[in-house]
Amino acid sequence: MTPRLLLCTRTTDYRHDSIPYAVAAVRAHGPFAVEHTEEPADLERPLDGFAAVVFLSTSGDVLTPDGHERLRGYVAAGGGFAGVHAAACTEYGWPWFGGLLGARFTRHPACRPGRVLVADHRHPATRRLPPVWEFTDEWYDFDHPPRGRTRVLLRADETSYDGGGMGADHPLAWCREQDPAGGRMFYTALGHTAEAYGDPVFLAHLIGGLTWAGRLAE
Repeated sequence: MTPRLLLCTRTTDYRHDSIPYAVAAVRAHGPFAVEHTEEPADLERPLDGFAAVVFLSTSGDVLTPDGHERLRGYVAAGGGFAGVHAAACTEYGWPWFGGLLGARFTRHPACRPGRVLVADHRHPATRRLPPVWEFTDEWYDFDHPPRGRTRVLLRADETSYDGGGMGADHPLAWCREQDPAGGRMFYTALGHTAEAYGDPVFLAHLIGGLTWAGRLAE
């Protein structure tokens, strides 16, 4: 049976023009049957039939209280979660979600070219990436480096662009195994532009992260 992915792109704050391109890319390049939704009710139902739940450039408050409980229970029972780009700008008032992601978006400079550095090449999200990668994005800053319980996969080279605010330790993508049941969380800050979803290097990163979150890759 083809693994199923629940792809949520609901926004109640800033909405990215790249969302339709992102949805099409995940459908075309991932080994999933993708169910795309912007309806909160779709996260109020049982989620255990999905390999992973993905928040892709979501923003603001996107879930109901029942949706909070469903997602929390799904992850606690071993379900996979992935956040892409503005997922870190989502559900600021829900502390559990901030803990799940590991860090919160604070600011970014204007979208511009820069360099991505691979911090860990042993992960499906990074195995096919060059060690140094030229890319254009918004270069999100976070409220703290999400180290400790997370495995950092990518870092930003702040010497390659103006406006960085985190210095030498600037993670861009990370993952972790959740306790106690082993649910997985993957997050990447990249994916602002529509062009990103036609970039084979970014797609290798994104699809690798989603397959890992859904336990389809190790």
